[in-house]
Amino acid sequence: MDNELSYGDDYKFIPATSIGSGVGIDVLPDLYCHTIQIVNICFVGNPASKSFVLVDAGMPGSADEIISAAEERFGAGSKPQAIILTHGHFDHVGAIIELVNHWRVPVYAHELELPYLTDKQSYPEPDLTVEGGMVAKMSPLFPNEPINLGKSVEKLPSDGSVPHLPGFRWIHTPGHTPGHVSFFREEDRALIAGDAFINVKQDSLYKVITQEQGINGPPRYFTTDWKAAWESVKKLEVLKPSVAVTGHGLPVTGDVLEDGLNRLVDEFDQIAIPDYGKYVDGNLH
Repeated sequence: MDNELSYGDDYKFIPATSIGSGVGIDVLPDLYCHTIQIVNICFVGNPASKSFVLVDAGMPGSADEIISAAEERFGAGSKPQAIILTHGHFDHVGAIIELVNHWRVPVYAHELELPYLTDKQSYPEPDLTVEGGMVAKMSPLFPNEPINLGKSVEKLPSDGSVPHLPGFRWIHTPGHTPGHVSFFREEDRALIAGDAFINVKQDSLYKVITQEQGINGPPRYFTTDWKAAWESVKKLEVLKPSVAVTGHGLPVTGDVLEDGLNRLVDEFDQIAIPDYGKYVDGNLH
């Protein structure tokens, strides 16, 4: 492993999984969603062209699974042109160092996310007191210390373009983290939402395990700015996406997506914002 690349001292395998783990879904001909335990990664690119980008990097210890999934889809020895991150939480960068060392490709993230990816700043502690289920209670186990990608990570271009993904633009969707981004393609209104909104109630262990669907706000135990999170959901709803791949839960499309997003925007304070927790601003209710 390169000397300059390192995970935080609290980095470890997290024994949480769902019935979706290991399952891949063809969302569009060039958009593939693969579930690693409880989180989704995306391959964006047509298998026929062999050219693709990886969005997010899974759970700790999942590098071999991600490499295998990439080779199964794009051919032996294939590698992405880049790894692009929605944000830097442990379940979205869990295998990033092994992948960078294996593939030797650049990583891109929003400028405001870079301190968490270059060993400068820890994320706020997860909130085990937040209203929600067992996953919130487990959250103190979740790594929040910065990782160090050194010179391997670069900031996304300020013009909104996404390297190696023509047609997509990145949209700043903060709230869950300061530099959280989502990716949108105007042509077919495909959205990669990250954790700006998700399609499962992530604080319910039962729903995480069973992957029961339901458009919801970002995971509660890690979200620190609920006002910004609400604004981000409004920003995405206005785009009228036709299909969305979220960080957690199954890809969602059609009326389920449209109705779910409308309801989330209208009732965000009821659906998404917890009634209590250390990051909850009482003025929002």
